[in-house]
Amino acid sequence: MANARIGSLATILFLFLFEAALQKGAGQYAVVSQNLVTDNVSVVEGEMAIISCRVKNNDDSVIQLLNPNRQTIYFRDVRPLKDARFQLVNFSENELRVSLSNVSLWDEGRYVCQLYTDPPQEAYADLTVLVPPSNPIIESRDDVLSEGNETEMTCSAMSSKPAASIRWMKGNKELPGKPKVEVTYERMYTVTSRLTFTVSKEDDGVPVVCIVDHPAVKDFQAQKHLEVQYKPEVKIVVEFPQGLTREGENLELTCQAKGKPQPQLVKWVKVDDEVPSHAVITGGDLYIENLNKSYNGTYRCMAANAVGESYDDYILYVYDAPTTTPIPTTTTTSTTATPTTPLPLPENRPDTTPSTEPAAHDSRAGEGAPRTVDHAVIGGVVAVVVFAMLCLLIVLGRYFARHKGTYFTHEAKGADDAADADTAIINAEGGHSNSDEKKEYYI
Repeated sequence: MANARIGSLATILFLFLFEAALQKGAGQYAVVSQNLVTDNVSVVEGEMAIISCRVKNNDDSVIQLLNPNRQTIYFRDVRPLKDARFQLVNFSENELRVSLSNVSLWDEGRYVCQLYTDPPQEAYADLTVLVPPSNPIIESRDDVLSEGNETEMTCSAMSSKPAASIRWMKGNKELPGKPKVEVTYERMYTVTSRLTFTVSKEDDGVPVVCIVDHPAVKDFQAQKHLEVQYKPEVKIVVEFPQGLTREGENLELTCQAKGKPQPQLVKWVKVDDEVPSHAVITGGDLYIENLNKSYNGTYRCMAANAVGESYDDYILYVYDAPTTTPIPTTTTTSTTATPTTPLPLPENRPDTTPSTEPAAHDSRAGEGAPRTVDHAVIGGVVAVVVFAMLCLLIVLGRYFARHKGTYFTHEAKGADDAADADTAIINAEGGHSNSDEKKEYYI
């Protein structure tokens, strides 16, 4: 082994001296500028990296590749370094390309491409080793959540290089988390993100996704579906009647309650009173026969589970029983019309008697009740208005009669014949000679 190593060093030294001699012999000719270039390399741990040293306008100068410890990996196409993971991919006058398989963290660093010119040239290729994180882990503070409560979840991405970044998604909405980065052994990183939010019943079954972003992996994520408990949703449905509730009829109500967990007990009560004694309650159904107005009030259906209690109300208003409108008839022996009892209708013949029940139906009894018009009140108001207008017309007529007339006066008589202004004024004021001729006429 020692002899082989000495032989390799001797070969390298010989090649170096030979190259120097060639360059010295060629010094009498014009030298064309040579450019040495290389590229940085990023590779995932365990995969293969390719390092390339390229020369533009090479004049047969020697190219070699050194590792971060300045050890020669390749001198031209000869590999002095006894590391079989390095393999020659391509060697020519313009390129030295070497592969490194099964890359580890210890291979990371700056590799040097050297070109033996005068002066020598160097180019640097930084090898970065990427270590993907382990599978992300989601942990929840609460296994079962309750509506309106706040919960906390954490997601961890461990042992990665560089440090990963974590994003949160709840359904289609992105939520902000609070990350914490810790440096572990051998330049490795562990990232933990903490998410806090308040849950609602709409979140039941919604996935919460932890997405890990890292240059070594894609679509790296973990998810957890939320299980949210919420108090019941209660709704009263009127099964019968479909229109207004009237005396003598029956009432049937159904209480629908849905929650998580499903409520096991549904209870009917009457607000500020007792449920009628003959009312029948079966589960969520309430049945009352032969309604009368004493049953009016608010009936409440209540349902509860471990999260809370909810209810819905139904306002009952019982109307008078429908009455049949009498049909007026006349007899042949009298000119006075007298009402007679209506004839009974056949069983299958429809009743054409006009009904006073409103056409519109409201889900709440007591709403949409028919309104009657008091014609006596309207007639009284009209009479008062007409009487006030007549009084006003009489007053206005007397006023205009006393202030309307024709006046014939002679105050200005003689003013045209006066010799001067003073005489005209005296004549216009009405002297004693003209006072007998002043007359007034009134109508």
